[in-house]
Amino acid sequence: MPAVDSAAERARSAIRASILDGTHRPGTMLSENELAAELSMSRTPVRAALTRLQDEGLIAIYPKRGALVRSLSDREIADLADARLVLESAGVQRASTAARRALADRLEPGLVEQRAALIARDLDGFVTSTIAFHRSFVEAGGNLALTEIGDRLTDRQRLLLSAQRDSLFERADQIFDEHRALVERLRADDPDGFAEALRGHLLDMHGPELGPI
Repeated sequence: MPAVDSAAERARSAIRASILDGTHRPGTMLSENELAAELSMSRTPVRAALTRLQDEGLIAIYPKRGALVRSLSDREIADLADARLVLESAGVQRASTAARRALADRLEPGLVEQRAALIARDLDGFVTSTIAFHRSFVEAGGNLALTEIGDRLTDRQRLLLSAQRDSLFERADQIFDEHRALVERLRADDPDGFAEALRGHLLDMHGPELGPI
């Protein structure tokens, strides 16, 4: 049994990574047989892995048909954007003037790399970079509990960004400009302006429903 559990965990990790990096995009139907062949293992651990991934909300299993990679609902997308607005704005609000300006200096060089990743259609490189970029705003406040809450949203961010890949590539310049505006608000020591710029950025990325900060 432990061997099966170990194989199931390896399968879960591999399938999960393929979903979050956009290899298996939302709306894709996954086949147990095909996954087992790709992973060089039997269907039993693959079936167990898919059950775990369904529990995590990444797929929906349809008996005798396969497992459908989920897309986030409009409500889930709005809730994700709302939570990020609160967490990132709070982190910057709680940071000191020195910390805001130091963070601006640290983030500035990465902006060009983000744009280059989008232009090169390097989705994984951009997603990894932008998640770290936005995490730094939460982390700036020095509240470990808020940072931990923000980290729990990472999988949903990856799933959403992977689903938006074509739009991201088309909007490379706009995303670059919006990220640069966030950095400029930090350097100007303007947390209220940062919150408004962040609100506009999240609206552009994820849609029209955002609550108050």
